[in-house]
Amino acid sequence: MLRQSFPQLFVAAALTCFASASMAATPGTYTLTDQWKIGGTGGWDYLAMDSATHRLFLSRGDRADVVDTTTGKIVGSIPNTQGIHGVALAPKLKRGFTSNGRGNSITVFDYDSLAVLREVAIPGQNPDAIHYEASTNHLYTFNGRSKDVTVLDASSLEVIGTIVVPGKPEFVQDDGKGHLFLNIETEPGKLLRIDSKTMKVAATWTLEGCNSPTGLALDSVHARVFSVCDDKVMTVTNAKTGKQVAKVTIGDGPDAVVYDAKTGLIFSSNGGDGTLSVVRQVSANTYKVVASVPTQRGARTMAFDASTGKAYLVTSDFGPAPAATAEQPHPRPTIVPDTFRVLVVEPR
Repeated sequence: MLRQSFPQLFVAAALTCFASASMAATPGTYTLTDQWKIGGTGGWDYLAMDSATHRLFLSRGDRADVVDTTTGKIVGSIPNTQGIHGVALAPKLKRGFTSNGRGNSITVFDYDSLAVLREVAIPGQNPDAIHYEASTNHLYTFNGRSKDVTVLDASSLEVIGTIVVPGKPEFVQDDGKGHLFLNIETEPGKLLRIDSKTMKVAATWTLEGCNSPTGLALDSVHARVFSVCDDKVMTVTNAKTGKQVAKVTIGDGPDAVVYDAKTGLIFSSNGGDGTLSVVRQVSANTYKVVASVPTQRGARTMAFDASTGKAYLVTSDFGPAPAATAEQPHPRPTIVPDTFRVLVVEPR
């Protein structure tokens, strides 16, 4: 889904120089270099990357599969996570957490062994995104059906707060300074800034020209938030003022976006047209699309390994969509069993 705070003047100056150099750098060519067949049945949602251990966490409907990114092979699984959406990692606590949408619960697992430790019920309905915020040791679930946020103490797993939000919550990031930034999937979309200490919404900003925002990334050095939206749009918002500073045309059907602080590049995974948009940060308020990398249809979610510069996306083969119903007027195409795979995109 970037988080540093250095009060010393000389370090701040060094960061400024580094950021300027990153913005001026010429991006390399990004290419789909590998595909790892994972197979099995079930859909997918959020991906989570643990660069320190070379592990990629894949949510698969009733479990999380864990892939070693050095081999492309499954090295473990976290079972019985009904309706899993996301995975949050807390290495210092030696814990990981999953959000179980159908179970209205979180599963707690051991960070090293992946062994399940316990399942904890939450008051929120259909927990979607999940996020660990280290500065407060809070664990957050962002609940789609109840349109609220459940806040837990990550050590005791006691519920310590509920934050009501104005719509379905989507992706979230924190700046390491006590603020969370959250997309709300409305038309037009909204961006919230949440104070993690008071557990209250500190600001609500309308994302003009951005409908149904999903993926969110954060450049904490320049205080810029990137939201990807319907209609092939990525908006850039000043995280301090809420002012929209740029709007960028990206691919169709985006769901995830990441910011690479090393290169000053933003990546949007677009499942509708099977592309990865690569956007260069020319300055804090100026952005330029530099590449549209062919991936595959359906490759909408993504994780990024900042240590290698590799992006990981997932998709499968698809059959025809079922007939529309009143409850589901726009059904998704069926997933062909045993075709699920990880796509690897990297600089060349």
